[in-house]
Amino acid sequence: MNDSDKTTQHSNSAILRFWQRTPVLIRAIVLGLLVFAIAGSVARTVILVLIPAPWSIFVMGGVLWIYWKYFSGSWWPKSTAEARSINFRATKLSAGVWKWGLIAAMLVVVVLQSGFVITFRIIEFPAEAWASGYGFSAAPLWLAWLVIVMAASVAGITEEVGFRGYMQVPLEKRYGPVVAIAIVSIVFLLAHLNQAWAPPVLFHLFAISVLWGILAYTSGSLIPGIISHTVVDIFNFSYWWTDVAGTFDKRPIAETGIDAHFVVWVLISVASLALFSWAARKTLAARRQT
Repeated sequence: MNDSDKTTQHSNSAILRFWQRTPVLIRAIVLGLLVFAIAGSVARTVILVLIPAPWSIFVMGGVLWIYWKYFSGSWWPKSTAEARSINFRATKLSAGVWKWGLIAAMLVVVVLQSGFVITFRIIEFPAEAWASGYGFSAAPLWLAWLVIVMAASVAGITEEVGFRGYMQVPLEKRYGPVVAIAIVSIVFLLAHLNQAWAPPVLFHLFAISVLWGILAYTSGSLIPGIISHTVVDIFNFSYWWTDVAGTFDKRPIAETGIDAHFVVWVLISVASLALFSWAARKTLAARRQT
């Protein structure tokens, strides 16, 4: 071994020792954000900017497949395969966990969407801010839907793998699920503050992260959360951020008074949250039976 190789090996060892001495809290947050950003920000931006649709959609699909395979524990280096599999929560789900996990996952969708409706019946919906950067007016409808589904899939996969996987798993081991979910949800909220649509729904961002964190913990898997997150963002991209699936045109209750529409959505929100709690407990019970 020459002097250059020895110097490189010494530097790598020093970096590894420094990383291992870094508190779990910092390591988990940094790792989770990096894992999210690899495809969630960098690859998506490069591909969608440099490659025109619909070809960018197919390229992004390939990137997501590679991303999924690697971060779930496949391929080189073998020395990190087990750790990657653990952080990905790569586990085979029983029929019971699948059933209750998917029910809980869909209830999260209802909780968030009903929360948006209620919020924008209390305050005026800031349509211009929410549509900023998401226009599909020049694209044919079929292409708009393809882009929406792919964009939602990218967010669903990369955010769940990064936040509820690589960030939450080590925090669960160190601090327990309650503290871990709270920390991840704070970071998740902070990571979205750069979005123009975020200010009116800060509570929603924190709350939805808590629900996805509970879903990941109770199911022992990222799959239900990925499905839920993707469906949520399909709704968001097609309805709230664009008018592909329709337009929200209800006025605030300060102008209309408390009407049947508002009352119904409040009841839907409360019921879906209660049902989620029930389904999450069922999911955890089914997981413990396996």
